[in-house]
Amino acid sequence: MASQADSRDETGTGAVTAGPSGAGRTSAGLHARLLAALGPAITAGEHPPGTVLRTDELAERYEVSRTVVREAVRVLESMRLVESRRRVGVTVLPLDEWNVYDPQVITWRLAGSDRPRQLRSLTTLRSGVEPVAARLAAEHATPEQAAAVTEHALGMVATSRGGRLEEYLVHDIAFHRAVLCASGNEMFARLGEVVAAVLTGRTHHDVMFSDPRQKAVTLHVQVAEAIRERDGERAEAAMRTITVDAMAELDVLVPQNGEGGEQSDASAARQR
Repeated sequence: MASQADSRDETGTGAVTAGPSGAGRTSAGLHARLLAALGPAITAGEHPPGTVLRTDELAERYEVSRTVVREAVRVLESMRLVESRRRVGVTVLPLDEWNVYDPQVITWRLAGSDRPRQLRSLTTLRSGVEPVAARLAAEHATPEQAAAVTEHALGMVATSRGGRLEEYLVHDIAFHRAVLCASGNEMFARLGEVVAAVLTGRTHHDVMFSDPRQKAVTLHVQVAEAIRERDGERAEAAMRTITVDAMAELDVLVPQNGEGGEQSDASAARQR
């Protein structure tokens, strides 16, 4: 007689499967649920490097089939979080093996105790890339691309008051993606998802003021103006100030010695 876990969908097709309660669930949903549990657990250090995860144990613990476990493991392998070997099992890999540019890995790390270091690492990356991308955008952007950058900068202005952080986030992400794409450098353009992940993480984990600082909003408008006017030097300078100020903002909201206490620090800062 098949075990309860193995009575569920083994096809990986997303067919409806029966859970312990008898309610219908899809293998896709089970797969996503397992990833949502394992990914953050690995990136948070709950399964330290070298830990061996057994397929059967995972299937039993999370009440899913071995097929669902294997599907989730394949995704984790693509991120280089784990390595699967026959007769060994699924081994958790060290941080220096991880695909740290994967937006999902970034999201998981931002959700855990590593958030302060991750935010600083990503902001440092942005400070090295985005100012150069802004200068290149001023030199290479098509009229349509320049118009898109301006549109989203104005969208940021329109949503920067009244605690509309989610609406602001949409325009903030689109602005930075547009600048990276307008640079004409395909490597910079691919970093759009990375920047989107860090901007989203900052908003969803309260590493933001209740309303964006108006200086930051104005600087985004200045970048857009400089790109539209083909002024690469001014575009680079304004974007560099944005990234420098973003790091300074982290020092207020997430002090380097405040790991574990960033929520209270952020709350205090937003009340100022």
